[in-house]
Amino acid sequence: SVIETPSIIAVKGKGFNIEKAGKVILSNKTLFARDRHVCAYCGGKFTNNQLSRDHILPVARGGENTWMNVVTACKECNSKKGHKSLKEARMELLYAPYAPNHYENMILQHRTILADQMEYLLAGVPKHSRILLS
Repeated sequence: SVIETPSIIAVKGKGFNIEKAGKVILSNKTLFARDRHVCAYCGGKFTNNQLSRDHILPVARGGENTWMNVVTACKECNSKKGHKSLKEARMELLYAPYAPNHYENMILQHRTILADQMEYLLAGVPKHSRILLS
């Protein structure tokens, strides 16, 4: 007999159904990982403690704390932009924000992932992901 199973299975508890899962939780850790630790304004690569979360449309102006409204910014660029719009600050985004899915989030967690598990996860990562630009 042969039993075929996916590379990623639940060992304890309920199985994980990726289609029924909610949205990926937005945290600075996952945001910086999504953006590969690159400032969306100057393009520099920084460590976590040199980065901050920038709201494209500032919260003070009705912007929301969502994946589509936040990017990684170095502290200098974030300070320069302040509570201004991109146009007012005369700044441009070097890349567009997007909401990562659960497949991508598992990769962004930097856990040990076996080759066959990575193949399974990458198959579910959207083509616009920065993970695929490695």
